[in-house]
Amino acid sequence: MNAAVRAVVRTALALGLRAFGIRRAYEGLVRGEISELGARDVGGIIQRGGTILQTARFPGFAEPEAQQEALRQLEAKGVDALVAIGGDGTMRGAAALHQLGLAVIGIPASIDNDVHGTDISIGADTALNTIVAAIDKLRDTASSHQRAFIVETMGRRCGHLALMSGIVSGAEMIMIPEREAAPEDVADAVRGAHARGKTHAIIVVSEGAQLGANALKERLDGMSTGFDFRVTILGHVQRGGSPGAWDRLLAARLGVAAVERLHRGESGVMVGLRGREIAATELAEVASRQRPADLEYYRMARMLAT
Repeated sequence: MNAAVRAVVRTALALGLRAFGIRRAYEGLVRGEISELGARDVGGIIQRGGTILQTARFPGFAEPEAQQEALRQLEAKGVDALVAIGGDGTMRGAAALHQLGLAVIGIPASIDNDVHGTDISIGADTALNTIVAAIDKLRDTASSHQRAFIVETMGRRCGHLALMSGIVSGAEMIMIPEREAAPEDVADAVRGAHARGKTHAIIVVSEGAQLGANALKERLDGMSTGFDFRVTILGHVQRGGSPGAWDRLLAARLGVAAVERLHRGESGVMVGLRGREIAATELAEVASRQRPADLEYYRMARMLAT
C-alpha cells in the first residue's frame, strides 16, 4: 500500500494538485486526521510493508452521521476528491461517499484477493510468496522426519492464497471455502503420497475452510495414513515484509491511474487489473460482490498432486 500512496501523491503533484494523507482510514477521516503530503513525505517508503498512513477497522462508518462528518472534515481541509485504497470494506465506504457527491476512486488492496473487479489486488502476490517460502522450509523438516504438515493460510471467505500456494508448492491437498473436502479425502491423498514413496506430505488449509488446521489434525490423527501430522498457522506473518516487484509495479500503475482519472473528472469507480490492462468497475458493483477463488485452479491442483 505504501507504493500506492507514493504513486498517488507524486502523480497529484505532477498534475499541479495538492495531496493529503488520511491516517487510520475512515476512523481517522471522521476524526479529522488529515495532513498535507509532499514528495519527500513519501520518499523511501516504496520498499516498506504495511502503510505509513496506518489503518483501522471502523464499522461505524456505515452510519450516515459518520459519512456526513467525513465530508465535513474533507471540506474543512479543502479536499475535493478521495483515493480509497483497501479491500471490500473500503470500497463500500467509498461507494457511500460517492453517492453523497464526493469524487472518489478506489484502488484494491487485499492479500486475500477477494475484491471484485480486478484480477489481483495489491498485496496478494507478496503474501503468496511469503507463504510459498514458508512451505518450502517446512518441506525440508517434513522430509527429514517423514511427517505431514497442515499449513493454514489467511483467507476467511476467499481461498485464493491457499489455492495458489498449494499449487506452486506441490501440496497433496488444498482446503478452501469455495470447495470443501472431507477429512477422509485428505487422508486418502496422504495415504496415496505415502504409497508412492513420498517422505512427506503438505496440506494447505484456508482459514475460512469448514475445518481449520487444528480441527483437521484432530480428525486425521485417528486415521491410518503413514504419517504423523503437525500444524503450522502462518497468521499475520503473511501481511508483513517488503513488497515484491510485482506488487510495487501494480501499486504504481493503479495509483497513477486513479489520480489521472479523477483529474479527468471521473468518479465512482475502482481501478483494477484485467489481463494486462487497467480497467474501471463501478464502486456500487464492487461493493455488492466478492471475488471468489478460481475453481479451475482447484481442478488443476488435484490433478498435479497425484
